[in-house]
Amino acid sequence: MRPFRAGVLALPRELSALRRAVRAHVDAPCHDLQLCVSELVGNVIAHVGEGTPVTLAITRTADGRTRVEVSDPDPRVWPVLRRAADEDEGGRGLAVLDAVAARWGVRPGPYSGKTVWAELPPP
Repeated sequence: MRPFRAGVLALPRELSALRRAVRAHVDAPCHDLQLCVSELVGNVIAHVGEGTPVTLAITRTADGRTRVEVSDPDPRVWPVLRRAADEDEGGRGLAVLDAVAARWGVRPGPYSGKTVWAELPPP
């Protein structure tokens, strides 16, 4: 798979376009990959703010995993996996990401910001 990179503003209306762009780039069904893209960019919208500039990168690791990275400029707001109660309206997105990804994490940016990443098992 060739690397994919896109810079966008984190806006709800951009999510479907990003999923379509990823699907076209992969040129195959990629539901878990599209789910990860939606969740990671959606978290920026919800927790950093609508309109935040983000960079989406998708690459293949040496061991065949698909790596999704979403970078944003806020170094303070890091995602935290939590257990949502039955009545909670949100709080399940990272649990879903955790269920489909082989692993995921966060790293600080080289100068500021952060990158949240997830690796999917080989297809």
